[in-house]
Amino acid sequence: MKVNWGSRTLRALVELLSSMRFSISLLTVICIASVIGTVLKQQEPLGNYVNQFGPFWAQVFSLTSLNTVYSAWWFLLILAFLVTSTSLCIARNAPKILLDLNQLKENLREQSLKAFGHRAESLLAEPAEVAARRIGQTLVQGGWKVKLQQRKLSDEPSAASGWMVAAKKGSANKLGYIAAHSAIVLVCVGGLLDGDMIVRAQMLLHGKSTYTGGGLIADVPLQHRLSDSNPTFRANLLVSEGAQSSTAILNQPGGVLLQELPFSIELKKFIVEYYSTGMPKLFASDIVIHDKESGAAVPARVEVNHPASYKGVEIYQSSFDDGGSSVTLKAVPMAAASKPFEIQGTIGSSSTLTNGQGEGAEKLTLEYTALRVINVENFASGSSMGAAGVDVRKVDLRQAIDARLGSAHKTVTQKELRNVGPSVSYKLRDAAGQAREYQNYMLPIKMDSVADSSAPAVFLMGVRENPAEAFQYLRVPVDLEGGMDTFLRVRAALADPAQRELAVSRYARQAIGAARPELVQQLTASASRALALFAGQGPEGAVTAGKPAPVAGLQAISDFMEVNVPEAERNRAGEVLIRILNGVLYELTQSTRTQAGLKPLAQDEKNQAFMSQMVLSLSDAYHYPAPMAFQLKDFTQVQASVFQVARAPGKTIVYLGCAFLILGVFAMLYVRERRVWVWLSPRMGQFDQSGHSDPDSALTRSVPESAESSHATMALSTNRKTMDGDKEFEMLKIKLLQAPL
Repeated sequence: MKVNWGSRTLRALVELLSSMRFSISLLTVICIASVIGTVLKQQEPLGNYVNQFGPFWAQVFSLTSLNTVYSAWWFLLILAFLVTSTSLCIARNAPKILLDLNQLKENLREQSLKAFGHRAESLLAEPAEVAARRIGQTLVQGGWKVKLQQRKLSDEPSAASGWMVAAKKGSANKLGYIAAHSAIVLVCVGGLLDGDMIVRAQMLLHGKSTYTGGGLIADVPLQHRLSDSNPTFRANLLVSEGAQSSTAILNQPGGVLLQELPFSIELKKFIVEYYSTGMPKLFASDIVIHDKESGAAVPARVEVNHPASYKGVEIYQSSFDDGGSSVTLKAVPMAAASKPFEIQGTIGSSSTLTNGQGEGAEKLTLEYTALRVINVENFASGSSMGAAGVDVRKVDLRQAIDARLGSAHKTVTQKELRNVGPSVSYKLRDAAGQAREYQNYMLPIKMDSVADSSAPAVFLMGVRENPAEAFQYLRVPVDLEGGMDTFLRVRAALADPAQRELAVSRYARQAIGAARPELVQQLTASASRALALFAGQGPEGAVTAGKPAPVAGLQAISDFMEVNVPEAERNRAGEVLIRILNGVLYELTQSTRTQAGLKPLAQDEKNQAFMSQMVLSLSDAYHYPAPMAFQLKDFTQVQASVFQVARAPGKTIVYLGCAFLILGVFAMLYVRERRVWVWLSPRMGQFDQSGHSDPDSALTRSVPESAESSHATMALSTNRKTMDGDKEFEMLKIKLLQAPL
């Protein structure tokens, strides 16, 4: 069907929009955009894209709206064009399809039937009219739609009449075309209704704009709020335990809009249930819905995949968050000038700190970001927290391939899940606005195998520069008293020259004795130099030329040896120097414990492992980027639920479209349209099955000379050539023409 109205340009435009190629092109672009929206995380803060992809690609994503594909103007425009194009395709082809449903094409001539691939001829021992009615009745009983037509064999008035039997089956195949294309229109219309199109229309027509500031929700002006009569929206609502809220947040590019609800949601209790491994198995919220008009209070329970519904608004359990938990933190000094203290705060708030005294004191802002009461970690081999590096000599290629192939549910994967207790996350922001993120665990954690009883438990204090990185942890060993005080005392003693000198003299006397004072003096000098380097008090000449002076720790000793010890002697000298350093640090630990009124460490395997971890922790502590760390001492948890509230009028339309799509695809793939024609004419001579005259043929001899007979020409057409079509034709020949197999 062609467009015959309007100007030439309009006709060309309609022809383009209604063409199948144009629709397929639009559908391809939408599929590509949907893949991008699936791979690339949507509606993330711009900083996350900068950290992951760099500033150039982050700007590209922002300009092309690839970070908000499904609400981008070009995506919605393509959807609208696809709806228009597919609707025009249906409008052009549906009338022809519907008209063809009732057409059996009974006017075909006998010569046309002989051109079909499936054709047959036969002589029937019955008159043409009788044979036509018998054949028609047989086809009707088989579910065919049948029409009989009688017509003259020639234009002469006395000419004999022939009968055409036209039948059709599988008309639903053509209806599948209409259903499948209608499904595309319905799904796209439902997507447009449930998308941002209506919200953007309100912003354009009603003067609404996004809000980019901060502060209380009650202080946000009306031009940033959508009324509770908004026909479609999908927003997030955070409610703390014991509180209620009726204003949801609708994220938009460049800001947010506030969506008013016709009711308020009160969170009575947020419920989390766990498996025996500590992994969560249920998130649920017991809520009360308060109707603003009637004042009715309706209790409800919202679980994951089990939403609640009220006044056409669906309430989903989206996630959970902290509702303002109070925490008490203990400052752990990481620099000699820092002093221990306690501070209280609320998650989501901040406190101002001062590092140092006088005019040069540094102002820091402590931001309380998160409290996690339960942390389940995998401590099996290869886990992120406790695993060592991979030994390349033990790499099994077969095992590596098997790990990536086969069943998705692999039971051979080793997992050792453990709940390691509460943790607190915070940020320390300097006066320039730069901040690092920290995560510290409240309880000590045993990182190595449980079977290794000598391995010490450690306090984990993590730090990272930006959210795209993984946390790097300082591991502080737990002392005999169950805390980290021994570590802190040794850390402070390293900064005191008198304490270092006392530890060196004790080590030298115990290692050599008083019998050989000249060796004691040499060992004292070596030990003093090693301990000073470790404490960051080494001589300036102890570094490689062109390199900055190392802060402290084992790296300082390594740099010293690189400059002052020949390469051939470094391994042996390094072993000696490390043995001396371990001995001096052990004496320094014993000295600090004695001064604190505690019993010295015993000479056993457990304390040896403790001292080994102590040396590593002291070395790493010099690289800790903050003057203090904050350990979680106490907390009062207040939980909050994050609900997704949605009014989606297009949901029913989308469901209807999905049903149409299933029916349409099924009809087009599994329903075959078949047409059968049988032309019956009075017997004009003797013919064999091929239509040639043959008086001696078996088929001719089977018809008595005196019997009234007819000649039948049969043809079958199908929209797809299949083996089933061949079999069906052979069966129809037997039933209709009584022809042999």
